[in-house]
Amino acid sequence: MSQPNATVLPAATVSRLPGYLRVLHEAEDSGVEVISSVALATRAGVHPALLRRDLSQLGSYGTRGVGYDVDTLIREIGRVVGDRLTWPVVIVGVGHLGQALAHHEVLRERGFELAGLVDSSPELIGSTVAGVPIRPPDELAAVVARGRAVIGVITTPAGQAQGVADALVDAGIRRILNFAAQPLEVPATVTVRGVDLTGEMQVLVYHEIHEG
Repeated sequence: MSQPNATVLPAATVSRLPGYLRVLHEAEDSGVEVISSVALATRAGVHPALLRRDLSQLGSYGTRGVGYDVDTLIREIGRVVGDRLTWPVVIVGVGHLGQALAHHEVLRERGFELAGLVDSSPELIGSTVAGVPIRPPDELAAVVARGRAVIGVITTPAGQAQGVADALVDAGIRRILNFAAQPLEVPATVTVRGVDLTGEMQVLVYHEIHEG
């Protein structure tokens, strides 16, 4: 589900755009029509110069001394990251984390549609979460095809993650979000984003220990 003539941006810039978009949506919800680069950068947690450099790669949408039109910037960033479109997602591993993601309202508001749930637990297969039935692993390809899923989310134990990734790739998935603390080997045409919750918390513990 690619977009024709889409701007090719550095990976670091792309990783920051959702943060800008979140702040802009919050500003829009509060009735803010124009936002300064300093205000937007501060709320997004980046330096204003970095924000201006990122946004300059999308085009010239700011006015010096005034700021950015919120609606325009939402539209332009959304065009790049697919906001306001629908992106079907299949989640493999329907434990506590998988169920929390399935119920996540903000994901739906941003266009991420729950297209399928897969789990190997006999106790879960056949039950529903967020109105979606849980299917066994041997039906993954059918779940992906039926839901036209374009993103696969792995929330299984680490030892199962590579096998799940292989199955997702075989089913045609090229974009994977991996919550398992396990590096994945995938073809060069497949993009994987890893989320190591334990590792991130250990980084926070480091700062607590050394900064007080």
